[in-house]
Amino acid sequence: MRRLKLELLPLFLLILLGCATFSQKNYDETVSEWKSYEDVEKWMKRYFSYDMRRFNESIYEWKSFKKPMSVRKPKETFELRSGVCFDAARFVKETLNRIDPSYEAEIVFIVRDIHHHFACSFRKDGKLYIMDYGATYQSLRGVHGPYNSLIEYRKFLEMNSPVGVKILNVKFGWPKDFEKYLE
Repeated sequence: MRRLKLELLPLFLLILLGCATFSQKNYDETVSEWKSYEDVEKWMKRYFSYDMRRFNESIYEWKSFKKPMSVRKPKETFELRSGVCFDAARFVKETLNRIDPSYEAEIVFIVRDIHHHFACSFRKDGKLYIMDYGATYQSLRGVHGPYNSLIEYRKFLEMNSPVGVKILNVKFGWPKDFEKYLE
């Protein structure tokens, strides 16, 4: 009987630990520990997933002239670990500026002949970089640069976008009619 108790003890401990809950850090706690854009990049690579359902809903709302969906706040994107390009861009912009204001992170608006796209720029050592984890195409995800200007980034987009997608313009900032959807 004693031997049986000793054999069951590891199983009991395993079950007990398996049922234990581990606290997860919230957005504020996590970001307070991040030191550079590389921490944001690691989190985006590991946790952020593109939400195709949200993408389809946003396209439907724009085409049907309904009120477009709001851009999620960084905390919500962090908690959900998903979103579309404008959610990812806002998360990166606000998080980078919180970590280090010298990044001067800004939204980049990519005007295309099909649905438009958003990414985030930041500056490091006087050069321009683009962080884009809200792209539906794998070839466009990641940190790109260094660039001297958005013109160079546009050339990168034209060379790496899927066939048939035409880049009409690349500029800084949210479109004016979009800003009202930033809660």
